[in-house]
Amino acid sequence: MKNNISTGNAGEYFVAGELERRGFTVAIPMSNTKDFDILAINRENFKQFAIQVKTTSYKKKLWTLNQKSEGLVGNNIIYFFVSLNELDIPEYHIVPSKVVAKSVKESHQLWLEVPSKNYQKHKDNPIRKFSDFEDKYLNNWDCLQ
Repeated sequence: MKNNISTGNAGEYFVAGELERRGFTVAIPMSNTKDFDILAINRENFKQFAIQVKTTSYKKKLWTLNQKSEGLVGNNIIYFFVSLNELDIPEYHIVPSKVVAKSVKESHQLWLEVPSKNYQKHKDNPIRKFSDFEDKYLNNWDCLQ
């Protein structure tokens, strides 16, 4: 049985380790923080980033978020969507918060407009989805410049 908390923690620590390897000083708060999972500071230019990590244990590049992600926008807020690839090598899809907010809002609106399998109207809910099936943001480390 897969544990969502363990999957989420693994994703955060993989991201933190990779950021450290790439020249960032990283802090993972000991308690749940409202809008970010990791604070990272570039050791060369001292630029700071608030990082939100979403992790899936599967190879499928689809992550679940909530409605809050539509409004969580800032120049230094970055999402790391991690695919643990069923414990193969993790993949990092690195996306600016502005892109995530726009994408989840538009995809949710489309979902609401398209009828369900039973031709019923979908009921609104706080669940949002982000995908990167085409790997547009795979290893997009440049957004941390």
